[in-house]
Amino acid sequence: VNPEGLTKASGPWAEELAAKLAKGDLSCAIPASEDEFLKAALEKHIFICVTNLVGQVKGRSLTFGQVYEEELNAERQALVKEIAAAGGEYVGVQLDNIDETDARLVAYGRSVADFPTGVKEFPWRNGWFHDISKAAVEAGKPDPMPLHTAALEDLGLL
Repeated sequence: VNPEGLTKASGPWAEELAAKLAKGDLSCAIPASEDEFLKAALEKHIFICVTNLVGQVKGRSLTFGQVYEEELNAERQALVKEIAAAGGEYVGVQLDNIDETDARLVAYGRSVADFPTGVKEFPWRNGWFHDISKAAVEAGKPDPMPLHTAALEDLGLL
């Protein structure tokens, strides 16, 4: 799986942005539909949120590459599946194949292996997912992301 070309653009300036990035030898795809763009945006959001959370939870201080090592596969994949389902339902799209999504996340995580993890910019990163959980619980429904919520509690963010 090639982690390159994950940048996507949508909207009236998408073509111009892609052209400018191409001048710097950077790739940028323009999805065929708004749903395809939302799927790509959700996948990138999942990547940054899951990677940083798994890297910091339980007293860890891991790099991106360490998060994508085999011993954390089950923990990471469970979190990816959980927030992909809830986030996708919230925005009205579902990722086509969660195993392929995870393979892309692994490839990208390994391509930036030395980057340190850290849960930051909470309101628009993991906080966005937590708001979905909070709204469900306030409506008398079960938390759609109990693993995510438990990890946030472990880090003292709730």
